[in-house]
Amino acid sequence: MALDNFTPEIWAREILFYLDKSLVWAQEGVVNRDYEGEISQAGDTVHINQVGPVTVGDYTKNTAITDPEVLTSTQRDLVIDQAKFVNFMVDDIDAAQNRPKVMQTAMGRAAYGLRDVADQYVAGLYTGVAAANVIGTDAAPITITPTGSTSAYDQLVDLGTALDEANVPTEGRWAIAAPAFVNMLAKDDRFTSSGDGASAQVRRNGFAGSAAGFDVMKSNNSPSATSQKVVTGIPAAISYAEQIPVSALEAYRPEKFFSDAVKGLHLYGAKLVEPSGIAVLHYTI
Repeated sequence: MALDNFTPEIWAREILFYLDKSLVWAQEGVVNRDYEGEISQAGDTVHINQVGPVTVGDYTKNTAITDPEVLTSTQRDLVIDQAKFVNFMVDDIDAAQNRPKVMQTAMGRAAYGLRDVADQYVAGLYTGVAAANVIGTDAAPITITPTGSTSAYDQLVDLGTALDEANVPTEGRWAIAAPAFVNMLAKDDRFTSSGDGASAQVRRNGFAGSAAGFDVMKSNNSPSATSQKVVTGIPAAISYAEQIPVSALEAYRPEKFFSDAVKGLHLYGAKLVEPSGIAVLHYTI
C-alpha cells in the first residue's frame, strides 16, 4: 500500500464496517447506537434525555379535555471514556506483489481485536442490573440440567418473566450466553435454530436461534467471573457510541524499518441507562 494512496476516511469506514460485522454485545439491536455522530474525541459527553410516563385519561363526549401535561425528563451522561489504539506495520518484503491485500487483511485483524475489547467492556455493564432481575448469585449459581425447571430453556423463560414484571417490552428482546449454554439450549426441542425457515430474518451477529421470546446469541465474551452469566435485555437498556476519528488514523513509514505502518484510535463509551431493562442469570453447567 503506497502511502499516497492511503485515504483515512475510507480506511476509517473500513474498520467501522469490520466492527459492525463482528460486534455482538455492542451491535445495533442489542444496544442503542443513536448517538454515534455526536462524538469526535476522547472525553466527549453525550447527553441522553429520557422522558417520563404520559398520563392516559378518560374522554367524555362533548367535554373539554385537561390542559397539556408537563412531561418530566431525566438526563443521563454517556462519557466517551474508552480510547484504544492499534499500531502495526507490513514489511516491504512480505507479499511484495500483494501488499494492498495484506494491509487490508491486517486492517480486518485490527478491527476484530478492537471488537473483542469493546465487546468485553459492554458485557461488563451487566453488574448494574436491577436486583429484582437477577436469578442465582455468584455464590449460589443455578446448575443447568438437560430437562426440568433448571434446564437452559426454562431459565430463559424465568428471565423473560423477570423482564415482564419490570414492564419491559417484549419487542427486540435478546439473550447472550457462552457457547456451552447455547449449545445445551439447542438440544431442547423448543429451541428454534438459525437454520429453520421460520427464523429467516435479518440476523444479529452471533445469532444462534430463538427461544422463549429471545433472539439468542453466542459470545465467548459472556461474563464468567466466579459464575457464568446469561444476560438478556432490550436495545433501549444500554447506549453505546463509537468513532474512529479520521484525524487519528494515519499511515506512515517507521524510521528504522522498510515497512508501511498504520496507527489508529478507537473511541467509545457505553452506559446502562435502564437497569431494569436487562436480566441476568448466574449459572453453572
